[in-house]
Amino acid sequence: MLKDRLYYKDPYRTTFKANVIREGVEDGRPFAVLENTLFYPTGGGQPHDTGKLNGIRVTDVEEKDGEILHYVEKPLNALVVSGKIDWTRRHDHMQQHTGQHILTAAFIETAGCATVSFHLGSESVSIDLDTEHLIDEQLEAAEKRANEIIRENRAIETRWVTEGELDRNRLRKEIAVDGEIRLVIIPDYDYNGCGGTHPYSTGEVGQLKILGMERVRKKTRIHFVCGNRILDQLEKKNRILKEAVGMLSVPEENTTEAIRRLLDTNRALEKQLAEAEGRLLEMEARSLVTTGPLVKASFKDRPIGVLQKLGRAAATAREDAIVLLTVRNGGKLQFVAARGSEAKVSMKQVAAAALEATGGKGGGSETFVQGGGDTSLTAEELLSVMASAIE
Repeated sequence: MLKDRLYYKDPYRTTFKANVIREGVEDGRPFAVLENTLFYPTGGGQPHDTGKLNGIRVTDVEEKDGEILHYVEKPLNALVVSGKIDWTRRHDHMQQHTGQHILTAAFIETAGCATVSFHLGSESVSIDLDTEHLIDEQLEAAEKRANEIIRENRAIETRWVTEGELDRNRLRKEIAVDGEIRLVIIPDYDYNGCGGTHPYSTGEVGQLKILGMERVRKKTRIHFVCGNRILDQLEKKNRILKEAVGMLSVPEENTTEAIRRLLDTNRALEKQLAEAEGRLLEMEARSLVTTGPLVKASFKDRPIGVLQKLGRAAATAREDAIVLLTVRNGGKLQFVAARGSEAKVSMKQVAAAALEATGGKGGGSETFVQGGGDTSLTAEELLSVMASAIE
């Protein structure tokens, strides 16, 4: 029975002995099935336990067809095993999963938003709320309520019930399992079906901190951490802040203002650079049209966006100009064709010839076209094809 599994009977226990029922190999990974186990298998949003069996590392634990498969680094070749789980990992998962229960109930209570999914990652935890619209004040209210429940150190009850004994009016969400139903209950706060491991009281969660939110497929995803992970996040952020302070050469309290000044300076420099590049393109365009109305030029490793600006600038600089430009960017050969206001040739016929030669895609108008494709033609050969289209 599910309730007889060791990780349910005592989630704080770390060592055990068990008979080996069978061993096997699946997709090149050796595994063992035991008579009973402390190793929690991946499920319900909670990752599996890790640890060792007879000193051999357990890398994964999955439940399949009612059996728990312990994937190990090498075959056990044993009838009886001594097992030890990684308590640091187990306790972390207990903190995060319980924090999820508490925060989910807090969002229902403070914002009327239900949780539709849950993910316990290696660094942070996330829940997806069934709403597209959530404001910072609602995040703060839910976080505050969750931490109140944690600080009150309320008892956490686990109870096995049958479907007939289930109080569906109190359920946070509908239960999808039949037969043995396991409830995790925080009295007068949360009543929910769950197969995960949990501590005996909310105080063991330590504290909960929301890290941020994002919109995902018409839902709102909340990222948060609990317990020791808050210290990990604080250490990480302090390390980043210390590095930033060092690069900016300012006191820590002036970091925000220093970054703001740096961004303002960067935006001003970007504007100046864009203006300078524009002037250089205009000079290049005027130089191109000095040789006559038909302009042909090929390039290598030059962004197509720059060629577009150059083509338009050259067509503006000389009203009777026909400008044909090609560029080789890696395996792709691209082209631009533009005409001045007094030129009569349609650039669409130039594009048609170029696309047929390259087997690529493109398009445009009577006055300006662009395109390209993967072809072995050289940029100079494509220029010849384009020039032939206007002769």
